[in-house]
Amino acid sequence: MSAPEPLLNCQALEAGYGVSQVLFGIDLQIAAGEVVSLLGRNGMGKSTTIKALVGALRPTAGGIRFAGEATGRLKTDAIARLGLAIVPEGRHVFPNLTVREHLVAFADHRNGLRDAWDLERIYAVFPRLKERQNNLGNQLSGGEQQMLAIGRALSTNPRLLILDEATEGLAPVIREEIWRCLATLKAAGQTILVVDKYVHRLVDLADRHVILERGRVVWQGDSAALNADRSLWARYLTV
Repeated sequence: MSAPEPLLNCQALEAGYGVSQVLFGIDLQIAAGEVVSLLGRNGMGKSTTIKALVGALRPTAGGIRFAGEATGRLKTDAIARLGLAIVPEGRHVFPNLTVREHLVAFADHRNGLRDAWDLERIYAVFPRLKERQNNLGNQLSGGEQQMLAIGRALSTNPRLLILDEATEGLAPVIREEIWRCLATLKAAGQTILVVDKYVHRLVDLADRHVILERGRVVWQGDSAALNADRSLWARYLTV
């Protein structure tokens, strides 16, 4: 019996901006229920990869299949309807909407998931959001805004959740709270692609890791392999 198709399957992906090519033959697969990290120093192609996945940047070569559909030529809204959600760097919460309005306005159960991310389930993961549900977006701390951005993405009931620098700029105690929440999402079976600089935490969270260097995949493997070979950290991940 053949193995099931990955939820996300990128093969030989190339992309760039104008005449400047950034990605050179990226292969990236994520199975349903898996947590994968995308690693590399700044400027190595992580953001460009994410833009191609969500439809904000059209690939110049190669293919992307998500949830059984070829997405390389689809617009961002069509890809989102297939079940892909992103928590963008910078959070982008609406200052004039309350926490509850954010979560209700974006709610959608179109993917028919058995355990839907409804309002109460999101509040159970992020109890602080329930406490602040009547506060406007601009009345929240940076950590609360990050929780809201994750909760907003979950309210769409995504098949794949992409987290772009989810702990960037947060105080250490708030970062730890975000990591605990991500562990809860993993335990719930949520498929996740995460970009973050805290490799030692990603080793605990993710099942597999993909390292980019100058727009190419230079290493991929599981957490045990990454944790055992600290030369990879020095060669590809430290400044």
